[in-house]
Amino acid sequence: MTTINRENIRVGNLTFDCRISGNKDDELIILLHGWPESSYMWIDLVKDISRLGFYCVAPNMRGYSNSTILKGKKHYTINKLSQDVLDIVKTFGKQKFHLIGHDWGAVIGWKVVYDHSELILSWSALSIPHIQAFGYAIKNDPIQQKKSQYIKDFQVPFLPEMKIKKNDFELFRKLWKHSSKEEVEDYLLIFRNKKSLTASLNYYRANAKAFADESIGDIFVPTLFIWGENDIAIGAVGVEESHQYMKGYYKFVKLDAGHWLIQTKYNVIKDEIVNHLLKFKK
Repeated sequence: MTTINRENIRVGNLTFDCRISGNKDDELIILLHGWPESSYMWIDLVKDISRLGFYCVAPNMRGYSNSTILKGKKHYTINKLSQDVLDIVKTFGKQKFHLIGHDWGAVIGWKVVYDHSELILSWSALSIPHIQAFGYAIKNDPIQQKKSQYIKDFQVPFLPEMKIKKNDFELFRKLWKHSSKEEVEDYLLIFRNKKSLTASLNYYRANAKAFADESIGDIFVPTLFIWGENDIAIGAVGVEESHQYMKGYYKFVKLDAGHWLIQTKYNVIKDEIVNHLLKFKK
């Protein structure tokens, strides 16, 4: 039986709550969750791929782990979030690793993959295209601008938190309609802490300009990109623009799905990611 352990990984003054499974001597996989979720979203995938000879580490990201909540949006820039990933990896003493990310985890992943391609064995991005391509869409595509209006709305202090908490997180519960009861309860443990909720929104507040201005170029790391064509947050223009930056091995999978790919298309996602990992396993 495959088990998942909860371990606290200390990085400087921060301690990340991580879900970990597998043999620590195997190749390392880091799995980065999105918003508004936690590392719980990866539980089934972590169990399945750790059986194949991988050591899986899924951290609750900065602001989601209690001891990583820092006051002020300046602590949640894309540079700091990507550095967290590298620092977590260092604690395991691995030279190279595989990376998987969804939503904000994918945003952070693209940054890590571009800046530190020499460290990455393979990269699997769910939902979010290449950041530069996404920024282009936000600037130029009316459909993407409409889909991304919530990012502008989140720039206002306090009010977004109030709306989200209304009626016991009614807005979030609609987003979580495909999640299990246990998964929802795990998320609520995090977001009922008002400091954690604000920290998660600070990802948007600290990086609103980064979507438009972040200078990320060609990607040479073996990349799998999976997108649901009915995604409420990501339109087709950013996805199409993304392809031009892929200069190494690249596989694009378009699904008849929305944003919550793990919850709604698990078997397809698992098979694609497993095939990608095994293709680039050393």
